[in-house]
Amino acid sequence: MDPAITIETLKKDLAELKAALEKKTFEAVSAEAQQQSNLLNNITLEIAITGRAGAGKSSFVNALRGMGDDEEGAALTGVTETTMVPQEYTCPTFPKVKFWDLPGIGTNNFSAKEYLKKINFSKYDFFIIIASGRFTEDDTNLALEIRKNKKKFYYVRSKVDIDIDNYRRSKRINVEDTHEMMQSEKKTLGIIQKESYDNLKALGESSPRVFLISRWDLSKYEFPLLQETFEKEQDEIKRDVLIMCLPILTKDSITKKKAAMERLIRKKAIVSCSVGLIPLPFLSFGFDIGIVVLTMREICKVFGLDEDSLNILANRVGKPVEELKSAIEHTPSTSMITTEFVMNILKRSAMWGAITVVELVLDFIPVLGSLYGGGSSFATTFYLLKDFLENAVKDAEKVLAKAAEPKRRK
Repeated sequence: MDPAITIETLKKDLAELKAALEKKTFEAVSAEAQQQSNLLNNITLEIAITGRAGAGKSSFVNALRGMGDDEEGAALTGVTETTMVPQEYTCPTFPKVKFWDLPGIGTNNFSAKEYLKKINFSKYDFFIIIASGRFTEDDTNLALEIRKNKKKFYYVRSKVDIDIDNYRRSKRINVEDTHEMMQSEKKTLGIIQKESYDNLKALGESSPRVFLISRWDLSKYEFPLLQETFEKEQDEIKRDVLIMCLPILTKDSITKKKAAMERLIRKKAIVSCSVGLIPLPFLSFGFDIGIVVLTMREICKVFGLDEDSLNILANRVGKPVEELKSAIEHTPSTSMITTEFVMNILKRSAMWGAITVVELVLDFIPVLGSLYGGGSSFATTFYLLKDFLENAVKDAEKVLAKAAEPKRRK
C-alpha cells in the first residue's frame, strides 16, 4: 500500500492537535480520548420514526439502513399499519445505532401524552414525524408533547416522487425534455413545501419546517438537508456516530465521514501515546498494533468497504457485488487486516525507514514524550491510520461512482 499522506498533510493535522492541547492539559485530553475512542462500540443512538399509518415509516427505516423493503431483516411494509408495537432495527454495520419503527399515531384511541408513555419516550434521542400527505392534528399534538419534554423532532413529508410524477402526468410534461422535467420538479416541490407549511400553521405550529424526501433515493430532494440538521443538533460524539453509520449517498457524505474518522483517529493516537508513556517493555508496541488493526476494520465499515456493506449496496442498486468490489484498489477486506498486515505496511513504508516522522511529531508536540515512548506510539498509530483512511476515501468514492453507473444491457 503506497503512502497516501505527505509530511505536509501530517504537519497540518499536528497543528490542529497542538491547538487542542494548548486549551487543555495532556492529562485531560488523554482522559477524554480514552473515554471517546471506542465510541462506535460504546455509544448508543436511538432514533424514533413515527407518523400515521401508511405514511411510509417502515420504508424510511429501511432506507436509513441502506436496505430495500424486500430484503431479509428489513422492516415490514404494507398499505395498512403493520407496526402495532415499537419495532427495533439496528444499523447493519453498527448495531448500537437503532432505528425504531413506532406504531401509527392515529391507530389507537389515546392522547399524544399516553402515546409517548406507551412507546417509552425517554429512550429516544430524537423523533422523525412522517406524513405522506397532509399532516394531522395527531402529528402536531405529538410534536407538542415531544417539545414539552425537551427533545428534538423533525417533520418529514415522504413520497414526494409520487407527487412529482402525478404532476408531470397531469400537465403532460415531455419526459424527453430535461429542462421541462427539472422545471416541473422544482414547481411541484415548491407547491408541496407551501402546502405543508400552511397545513402545519393551521394546526398551530408557529414556524414549521418540513423536509421533503423520497425513500427510493435519499440523495435527492431534502434528505441531505435533514441529515445535516439533526447532525448539527446532536452533541459531538453522537453526531459523529450518526455520520459514520448512515449509508453513503453522495460525495458530501464521504467528506463528512472522513472528518468524523479523523477526529476519532486523533483520539486513538492519543490513547496509544498514553500507553507509550508507561515504562513497561513491549507494552506500547503491542497495544499500538491492536488499536491500528481494530480501527482499520472500523474505517472499512464506515466507508461501506466491508463485505456486509458491499452486499447491502449491491442489493440496493441491483448490481453484482463483484462489480462493486472491482472499484476497490487500495483497501483490503476486513479479514485481511491483521497484525501481520500492519507490520508489512511498516516494513514497506519508506517514510518509516528513518525516525523523521517521530521527530516531526515531537517538534510540534513535545509533551507527547520521547522518541521511544509516547511520541513513537502516537506517530506510528496516527500515520498508519491517516494513510489507511486516505486510501479508503478514494475507494469509497470509486464504489459510489460504480454504483451510480447505468446497468449494462444484456
